[in-house]
Amino acid sequence: MAQVLVVGPHPDDQELGMGGTIARLAEQGHDVLLLDMTNGEPTPFGDPATRAKEAEAAAAALSPDAAMFPEGKPVRRVLLGLRNRFVEHTIEARHAVAGVMRAHRAEIIFLPYFEDAHPDHLAVTRIVEDARFDAKLTGIEMPVPEALRPSGTDAKPQDFAPPCHPRWLFYYYCTHLRITPQPTFVFDVSGCETKKELAIRAYHSQFGINEKNRPVVEWVMGSTRFFGSRIGTAAGEPFFAREPVGLTGFGALPL
Repeated sequence: MAQVLVVGPHPDDQELGMGGTIARLAEQGHDVLLLDMTNGEPTPFGDPATRAKEAEAAAAALSPDAAMFPEGKPVRRVLLGLRNRFVEHTIEARHAVAGVMRAHRAEIIFLPYFEDAHPDHLAVTRIVEDARFDAKLTGIEMPVPEALRPSGTDAKPQDFAPPCHPRWLFYYYCTHLRITPQPTFVFDVSGCETKKELAIRAYHSQFGINEKNRPVVEWVMGSTRFFGSRIGTAAGEPFFAREPVGLTGFGALPL
């Protein structure tokens, strides 16, 4: 099973862009960690405590039912703590993300698509791209969030989070630009649509109380149905890759 890291500028970006894929990967037994770069606040109807509770509820909604998926793993999440609306591409931010990659032993990374109108999204994408390189550098200790440190030990990061180089980097779409994605591939998330919608609606301060944002849920679910139709399934989520995607066979293709 793979170590998967899904990076979002704000809590709810991962769920909007690839909630179905997160749920499916967790069902399959992959170790999925959601990294929230900021707490998403301030917003008109939210606050840090509320957003933290909503984020945990969303992760729970995407986690597999142990009775139905005994091999599944709960979706975990950690907050990096950069300042919302002020995210900058800095060495410190890069190294902080590299530390998460090392501690999680990330093999597959998902990050926001690199064309966006939101400065935080653009900065986060640059940070993660460069952190992937930084994570493999020897001789440099990277900081690791307390939540990812082994409990009951004073081990240094180099002892439990040595250098690594995530093999795969995929971009998901949560862009603020009015564009139509032209994906490299579409992931079949049929059967996970309800989990995705429940995870999005867990952010009640964003998509429930905030009347202006209520239509976003249906837009996103409509897009999920549309991209499923492009590959002949009930639901799908689009992704982009800058590097070639390797296949070992056609067994996983929805023929």
